[in-house]
Amino acid sequence: MAAADQRGIQLRKAGVQFDAIRVDGEGGRDVADWLARMTGGDPGPIVETATGRRGVYFLVPVGSTSHRAWPESVTRLTAGPSRVSYIPVPALNGLTWPLSWRYRPTTSDRFVHARLLCTVLHSQG
Repeated sequence: MAAADQRGIQLRKAGVQFDAIRVDGEGGRDVADWLARMTGGDPGPIVETATGRRGVYFLVPVGSTSHRAWPESVTRLTAGPSRVSYIPVPALNGLTWPLSWRYRPTTSDRFVHARLLCTVLHSQG
């Protein structure tokens, strides 16, 4: 996965390199940490924001959010007919506030496992 350049933030169009599931607030951070424990510390790339809704973005493979019953509390960031979504992505280094990596990408083809994420979200209530 290509992150933003050396510093700053970029908006990436969903459906090209990845899609995302956004979970707002501390619940998103709890889910991210739970996934990290379940995956030996490598849950896939997860971005968090420090302001506003304090959203947590779980970067998942393109198309992996469809055909799943997601909790109403999440936001799917995908592309499709009459639908365009953008996902904020911080640089790997440098100043990126208010965005940061809760869990950095480890390889270009490693993403959050959508089925596992969906299961954890449902178990959190």
